[in-house]
Amino acid sequence: MQLYKVQKILLIRFIFEKKYNMKVVIIAGGKWTRLWLTDIPKPMVNVAGKPILQWQIELAKKYNLKDIIILSWHLGNVIVDYFWDWSKFGVNIQHIIEKIPLGTAGAVKQLEYLLKEKFFVFYGDTIMDINLQSMIDFDNDDKNSLWTLLVHPNNHPYDSDLVESDKKWLIKAFHSKPHPEWIYYHNLVNAALYILDPKVFTYIQPNISSDFGKHIFPKIIQDNQLLKAYKTHEYIKDMWTLDRLQQVENDIISWKVAGLNIENKQKAIFIDRDWVINEEVDNLSDINDLNILPWVWEWLKNINKSEYLSIVVTNQPMIAKWFLKESELDEIHKKLEWEIGKEWSYIDDIYYCPHHPDKWFEWEIPELKIECECRKPKTWMIKEAIEKYNINPDKSFIIWDSTTDIQTGINTWLKTILVRTWYAWDDWKYKCEPDFIFTDFKEASDFVIYEYENLLSKAEEIIKNLQVDSDRYIILIWWLSRSWKTTFTNILTNLLTKTNFKFKNINLDNRLIPKEKRNDDMDVKARYQYDKITNDIKQFLEWKEIEINKYNIKDRTIIENHSKISFDKKDILVIDWVISLDIEYLRKISNIKVYCDIEENKRKERLYNFYDYKWLTRSDIDDLYNKRQKDEFPIITKTKSYADVIID
Repeated sequence: MQLYKVQKILLIRFIFEKKYNMKVVIIAGGKWTRLWLTDIPKPMVNVAGKPILQWQIELAKKYNLKDIIILSWHLGNVIVDYFWDWSKFGVNIQHIIEKIPLGTAGAVKQLEYLLKEKFFVFYGDTIMDINLQSMIDFDNDDKNSLWTLLVHPNNHPYDSDLVESDKKWLIKAFHSKPHPEWIYYHNLVNAALYILDPKVFTYIQPNISSDFGKHIFPKIIQDNQLLKAYKTHEYIKDMWTLDRLQQVENDIISWKVAGLNIENKQKAIFIDRDWVINEEVDNLSDINDLNILPWVWEWLKNINKSEYLSIVVTNQPMIAKWFLKESELDEIHKKLEWEIGKEWSYIDDIYYCPHHPDKWFEWEIPELKIECECRKPKTWMIKEAIEKYNINPDKSFIIWDSTTDIQTGINTWLKTILVRTWYAWDDWKYKCEPDFIFTDFKEASDFVIYEYENLLSKAEEIIKNLQVDSDRYIILIWWLSRSWKTTFTNILTNLLTKTNFKFKNINLDNRLIPKEKRNDDMDVKARYQYDKITNDIKQFLEWKEIEINKYNIKDRTIIENHSKISFDKKDILVIDWVISLDIEYLRKISNIKVYCDIEENKRKERLYNFYDYKWLTRSDIDDLYNKRQKDEFPIITKTKSYADVIID
């Protein structure tokens, strides 16, 4: 096909029966010099089976935006040829080929006489799946605002064009790359997706190369015109290297791109700030005292790569006490976001509570000294995030080491994870039980990202096949210590609760003889009191009460709370115990026997971390591990053949 020669504009316009108010302008003039492509322009690079431009056109059509103008330059004829028969794409495509490249703004200036209402601008080198209607609604909320820019955090803010906004999301400044090393910025990146008013043309000079981010938007700010920042976590990535292309293709195939669209229920990991992201400092108010913890980068990167959002929720009562101004907290959070970004990771959002209920400080702020709804374990911060990001609480987690945060998670129906760091649950402010317990944040986040869904599907399969047609139904779950058997038990019992099954859960590890009553000659049968366990279960199944105490895993003692439970007809009994299947009686009465298998090196690592938490020396842990390998390991591995279900 002959290449169209354009004086000012080459316009091929098709008229649909329906008129579409908001047009979409796609800037598609770029080369891909980093990959040395010579036969196609960058927007026509194939990504997971389609050119980038086709992905964008299909996204626009999904939201009924069917009037599309493609601005091209380098090898524009390739684009025209591919999209010439626009009817098969279900949209109205108009092609304009520039004589010379005029930059993003200069190219759009050519459409001044054509665009009389607000319009979208896409950059033709990005793969994205954004809820465009939500962005339109946000733009329409403020009739005084003329322009809306999509912004988001990313893992390389230091070489990105950044936006600075206020609490109402009005843009106050633009910070073009490169950025000075001594200044901190919020990780709020201009993602190159705009809704623009035709008044933008008054800021663009004709026939002069100019860029929206560097040249036009700063002028608009200086002129006191209102620009709004639409912040989203949804997927939008440009492609400038082969590695980047491969990453995006993998994200499309894994459904991450489509899954992050705000139309879909999202999953999140909620975390505290102090002693999770940064070192704990009493009444942190000096930006120089903010130090990011060394282990943060790895697990934050893993969250960023996953389908989960990372959201910080933190109580900041220093503001109410007047130890810290909100503007100073903002500077601290700028540093936090910037330092994390320098290590190729990011946080999706930060929520903080500035209140404090107690009144005694001389310089306190009275209006902030209140019983609010946001101070944890109150729920406003998490509920606000759930609403904003369309989060499914049932698929989301809160990870922390205090009862305050665990209680917050319970109050908002999140899955709760306790980690054995810092407070390690010893604050005892609230009487609550977490769903899961892990050594540290890395282990906890790895479980959420890499293991939870697999274990959940196994538990769902077991419950799907339950046939409780007798007065008792017994599920046995066993394997060596630190094999995630209790973790799986908790997943299973959570599902039983949801599906309205009646059940009782007994952890027979609580029948361990406390440390002070043991001796070196005791084998596993003596430590676990086989005879007492057998008798207790028999009594239980005969509808008699049995006493339940708790084994304190930290100091290896028995907490005698003298509570009692009894078995009711049609109950499901779930027994969680290291060596359940070594007792013939338990084997005979059980309906389902679940064996939790785990790679020994991984289990050993978890066991060593666990006893580090108990302050045992490395030598003592070695002795303990070797003893267990001799008297527990052979017994348990021998019983694997009895399993009905094996959890890998």
